[in-house]
Amino acid sequence: MKFSFTLFAAVVSLGGALASNVIELNPDNFDTIIGQGKPALVEFFAPWCGHCKNLAPVYEQLADAFSHAKSKVVIAKVDADGAGKPLGQKYGVTGFPTLKWFNAEGGEPEKYEGGRELETLANFITQKSGVKSNIKPPPPPAFTILDTHTFDEVALDKDVLVTFTAPWCGHCKRLKPIYEEVAKDFAAESNCVVANVDADAAPNRPLATKYGIQSFPTIKFFPKGNKDEPLDYDGERTEAAFVEFLNEKCGTQRAAGGGLSGQAGRLPEFDSLASKFFDATGEARQLILKDAESLASTVGPVAKHYVKVMEKVVNGSEAYIEKETKRLASILQKRTLAPQKLDEIKIKANILSAFKRAEEAIEDAEKKVEEAIGRATAEL
Repeated sequence: MKFSFTLFAAVVSLGGALASNVIELNPDNFDTIIGQGKPALVEFFAPWCGHCKNLAPVYEQLADAFSHAKSKVVIAKVDADGAGKPLGQKYGVTGFPTLKWFNAEGGEPEKYEGGRELETLANFITQKSGVKSNIKPPPPPAFTILDTHTFDEVALDKDVLVTFTAPWCGHCKRLKPIYEEVAKDFAAESNCVVANVDADAAPNRPLATKYGIQSFPTIKFFPKGNKDEPLDYDGERTEAAFVEFLNEKCGTQRAAGGGLSGQAGRLPEFDSLASKFFDATGEARQLILKDAESLASTVGPVAKHYVKVMEKVVNGSEAYIEKETKRLASILQKRTLAPQKLDEIKIKANILSAFKRAEEAIEDAEKKVEEAIGRATAEL
């Protein structure tokens, strides 16, 4: 008896797990459900159809998303190559899957022509029925969304990298998380914008035509000074490659992964003085400090931290450079401060790194030249 009860419980549990919120329609029950006061989205499918199999889990999620509103909207399906074949013929189904929207009163349905992503389908049902799904909206993307109304206002006034995409495009979907990280990397750069246009949306197609978009994704850079001839981006679709490209075009110094690069805030003339200062002693350091102060008066605030470091050392804090470098590195590693504050600290850390022996500075410079040659050779 105990075994029978356990088996019964297992069957009930399995039945609950397999329960679907998608209503299965056939010629016998179709007219008792469709056109009876509730609008409906109906999928006409074939069991052997690969696209139908791909849609199946999404369609189940869609029905689950409106399960709280079964009294207001219907999510259903018809095996139009099996028992429901007469229904497929009646409603002009010639391919699978075909989705049709039936109004509450029934009548001639509207063919659904949109994307097959969960959010797209849910938005369509909400738009047609006024019923909201229980899908939690995703957080807004880090990149800027542009359309035919906002494009000129943004893209023609700043340096802007734009991806022209389509919701159904597989390459676009793979690019999206990478592009999101690039947008985060440049979030603090108000004049270097990372943006996107849904170029397949009907209202935005004039933009796609204007800029010759023939495939997805197409990526173009719109420089602030020359908007009539945007540059095609043909580089690798990696975060590092996008960051390097934008730094070059926008004059920024961002790093892949966030924050500033190791060269942000560095000034060649002051780097040279810092290296000489590090190697010098006594009066020689005093003279270099005076030279730095004199040069800083012509450069402005950007050079003040070089002078501050020299003053600290000259005034008796010989270990200042090493201690301050470790302190700032610890702060940057924890990343608990606001992005703007972290940028300020990164610049200070970068400037501290300029205070090294001349031999080390030369080696660093040679390494950078080799890297630049390597990148140029790879692009040939």
